[in-house]
Amino acid sequence: MIRYALRCEKGHDFDGWFRSSDGFDTLLAAGQVTCTQCGSAQVGKTLMAPRVAHGRDDTPDLHSPRNAQEAALEKLRRHVEENSDYVGMSFAAEARAIHEGQAAERPIHGEAKLEDARKLLEDGIPVAPLPFRSRQRAN
Repeated sequence: MIRYALRCEKGHDFDGWFRSSDGFDTLLAAGQVTCTQCGSAQVGKTLMAPRVAHGRDDTPDLHSPRNAQEAALEKLRRHVEENSDYVGMSFAAEARAIHEGQAAERPIHGEAKLEDARKLLEDGIPVAPLPFRSRQRAN
């Protein structure tokens, strides 16, 4: 894993963890690296000092929130995952079926292509993007 200090075009600074530098480049080129504050995909690396581990106690804790915003996002993620059904890439079809009464009404979350989400909104079907990826999708 590699950590980069990143900055968006609006000057927001944030960190990102990636499998490799090539992995970062691939995700950046695909528009998958976005600012954690404004969502901008115009992101670049900033200067940073390398982290040198001195022992086991110096290992970064990647599971605990670093600040209040990360804690709030984690609380929201837990709430969504505990109170809705994950439908994966079937989100658009399932949301439409629920709206049209063809499927049981229930809270759902999942992924949708941008054009599918836009069509749902144009058709008056209420949907909203989540500020995180579902754990069911993450490897």
